[in-house]
Amino acid sequence: MSNPRQRTVVLAAAALVGVWLVAVAGYGIAQKLKVTADKVRAYAGSVDLNRLSAADRARALKKLADDLNALSLAERQQLRLGRVLDQWFAAMTDAEKEAFIEATMPTGIKQMLAAFEQQPEEKRRKAIDDALQQLRSAGGNQVNAGGANRPPLSPELEAKVRTIGLKTFYSQSSAQTKAELAPLLEEMQRAMESGQLESRRNRGQ
Repeated sequence: MSNPRQRTVVLAAAALVGVWLVAVAGYGIAQKLKVTADKVRAYAGSVDLNRLSAADRARALKKLADDLNALSLAERQQLRLGRVLDQWFAAMTDAEKEAFIEATMPTGIKQMLAAFEQQPEEKRRKAIDDALQQLRSAGGNQVNAGGANRPPLSPELEAKVRTIGLKTFYSQSSAQTKAELAPLLEEMQRAMESGQLESRRNRGQ
């Protein structure tokens, strides 16, 4: 093998190794930067809003909102149902709560609520029942400090949703209540986007 050919082979091999190293490094960086429920849970538990300056507080809230939005629906629901954000909400001002809800509530929720209200009462009731059952099946019943199972919604909140109407109740609710409703709303939106609510309505016709 001539020297020029050997150099070509060596350079090609070096280039392949370089590409492989870059790919491995890129994968490692991507994995490190990937937002997961565990990372959000750890971040939420490591920050005390009350100890931050106004600027740092705003940055922390934005980071939490961005991280929450980067999660899958299932991961978001688990964090909300697990009350991971409760400590943050307790430390937020009313304005911060409103802004946080607006930033983290999936787009299309208002459209979902409007479409939901167009359905017959029986279908609306069935949709709420199915969404709550799905949340319970997915682990929505959390264990409280006393060791008892806690449903996705408190009995009081569930009763208001059913008697007042989901759209009306949501529009009149505080940011804190909207946060408690978030898992239910996200599950109902998922069902509507997947066609489950529509298919139920068609079967009922």
